[in-house]
Amino acid sequence: MSRAESNRTYSGQPVAERRVARRARFLDSALSVFAEKTYAHSSISDICAHAGLSRRQFYEEFGSREDILLALYDTIQDEARDAVLAANDRAPSRHPRTVAGTVMTAYIESVGTDERRARIIFVEVVGAGPRVEQYRLARRTQWAELFEAVTRTIDGGVVDPPERFAMVSIAFIGAVNDLAHHWSTASPRPSASVLVDVLSTMLIALVTDQT
Repeated sequence: MSRAESNRTYSGQPVAERRVARRARFLDSALSVFAEKTYAHSSISDICAHAGLSRRQFYEEFGSREDILLALYDTIQDEARDAVLAANDRAPSRHPRTVAGTVMTAYIESVGTDERRARIIFVEVVGAGPRVEQYRLARRTQWAELFEAVTRTIDGGVVDPPERFAMVSIAFIGAVNDLAHHWSTASPRPSASVLVDVLSTMLIALVTDQT
């Protein structure tokens, strides 16, 4: 968007702000539509109808249905990553149990309390196509790097040898994904504290000599 366009107004609201709001509206509708109908059985028309916007407006923001899935996936993952980083920074001590409990609580609150968000990142992106799969694996690598960074801040955290820690990272990420999805869809749903305790215990066992 050019500077001139960004300074324009429409019905008293800057065009740039309207576009940001419209994009957010599309993403919110995609979240609902993909979670309810599944990505495989939904269409751009479904998203537009839910948002109350036109296909022309959709294509001004996204190139395809796959593009909006990836944008939605990015949004959820970015928010979860920011939540984990902030939680790690504010942990009152570097004791393994304290750090693990703080960061896992932040992660679960970000991705698991809304079943729709959990479904997008744990279910709908799996098998959605080669491009989405490549994107998902790249995100897994980023989470592995974050996992290592958090581990290095824990008292007694062990990240060596690298080849072992790489496998530890993938094992833990897989466990987090499966357990968080299971918890988000369980009925009745156990307390989040139960899930946090299980994941924290696993994390501590994997990266320290404490349990």
